[in-house]
Amino acid sequence: MTSEDKLIESLNEFGSMVVAFSGGVDSTYLAYVATKTLGSDRVLCVTASSASMAQSEAEEAAVLAKELGLSHLIVETHEIDDARYVANNADRCAWCKTHLMDALEPLATERGATVVLGVNVDDLGDHRPGQKIALDRGARFPLVEAALTKDEIRAWSREHGLVTADKPASPCLASRLPYGTPVTLTSLSSIERAEASIRLLGFRELRVRHHGEVALVEVPQSEMEAALDAKDQIVNACQEAGYLFCALDLEGLASGRLNRLVG
Repeated sequence: MTSEDKLIESLNEFGSMVVAFSGGVDSTYLAYVATKTLGSDRVLCVTASSASMAQSEAEEAAVLAKELGLSHLIVETHEIDDARYVANNADRCAWCKTHLMDALEPLATERGATVVLGVNVDDLGDHRPGQKIALDRGARFPLVEAALTKDEIRAWSREHGLVTADKPASPCLASRLPYGTPVTLTSLSSIERAEASIRLLGFRELRVRHHGEVALVEVPQSEMEAALDAKDQIVNACQEAGYLFCALDLEGLASGRLNRLVG
């Protein structure tokens, strides 16, 4: 039995489900296989749109859902209005998931469905307090139940021809702020604008870490030379987004970098 066979076996246990659909690698694969297995009438894919998510991500999720024939809905969440989230302590992710579950649970209740999230086995080792919140509120993680890793999900996505197979990870914009730095609409907007401009220069995978007036740009080590060649354009992109200074992180891109500071 393959890992996907295990996933399908697990999905068949559900009557119906509401999938938290960001349009990323994991949630797209989960939504695709679930819809193929259970049918679009039993699988509702929901994208949460908020200031914490780049607007382009929500738009791309909607286009992708239509292309894949998914039953899809966009809802707004307002974690930015929650003082606990804005405080940006190490539990910020918990309050974000609280608002996500607040939005998904009523949809699941009216359908007699279960909320499912695209969490994979590799996600379990990082600092992600939101996962516990979701589990405590009854959500399930089918990819974890099938023991699927990120690499396996990418491989199966390629097998199915999903355009997200090699899509870079794109965590929420607030993850670019060091813990303890308040989350504001201004800071989120600056991050989103700077990253969007730098992507137009050809850098698909990057982070702009927000350190007050300083934008700390991370790109993969393999693209460091290209970033140095494009330094003037990158500096301009950051300054137009509202930063006074721009720096390139010589360590290179590392997902979850700021989690080093936890504890």
